Parts: sequence; C-alpha cells; structure tokens
Amino acid sequence: MATLNRTKDNPWQLKTPPGTSEYTMHVEERDGKKVLACTVGKTILFYDARCIEDLHKMLKNADGWVELGGADEQKPAKEGTVEAWGRSTSNPVGGWYGLKKGLRGRFGVYVPPLMEALGLCDLEHNAKGNRIRAKQAA
Repeated sequence: MATLNRTKDNPWQLKTPPGTSEYTMHVEERDGKKVLACTVGKTILFYDARCIEDLHKMLKNADGWVELGGADEQKPAKEGTVEAWGRSTSNPVGGWYGLKKGLRGRFGVYVPPLMEALGLCDLEHNAKGNRIRAKQAA
C-alpha cells in the first residue's frame, strides 16, 4: 500500500478534481490515530488515514468507474458515490471517515486527488460529475 509519510512541513499540494481549488494534505497523529489533515484555506478537515486503503479496496471491488459525489456533512450524499460510501454504516469503519464534527463531509472531493497522487487510481478532471476507479494493471 502507498506510504503516507508527508508532514505539515512537507504536505501534498493538491487540487480538487475539476482543478478549481488548491489545498494541502499531510499525515499527523491525533488521539493515537493516524489521520489525514486536509487544509483548505483556513479550514482544516481530518479524515481517518485508513480511508486510503479502504477506498482503494472498495474501488477494486467496484471494478469500474464510481462517481465522486461530494457534499457537506449537513447535506445528503448521492447514493452509489464515493461520498456516500465515506459516510455509510456499511463501510469498514461503520460510518464517517471524516473526524471533525460539522466538517466530516467532502470526502469525495478531497480524498480522491490524494489517491491519484499516490498512484492508486484514475481520476477524471471535468468541470462536474467526476469519477474514480482503481488503477488498472498495466
């Protein structure tokens, strides 16, 4: 599995799938748990770092393209999307991968570009309706 070793001093420099917003992501430990810290402007979101491995497995099992979705925590996620999976009681953590109450959403926006940077997936970069799939073996 990909090595998650970037620190606050050397974060991943990422863009949302449409390329409209820049943000950074790094790994840190919080309450004894490895987390991804996602900094968007002055807002910091946290996701359980195991989401990378878990989402990769889900995408491999999906065997094709999966729509990203992307919604704030307070809004419902479209069924069948990465966003819906990232908050579903049927995912490996039994609920939200987002860890900061009120800011647990947007999983389908911020996590997929990191997976692409790690070489784990193919990701579309259209203005809307982007999809992701596990990297196809060469």
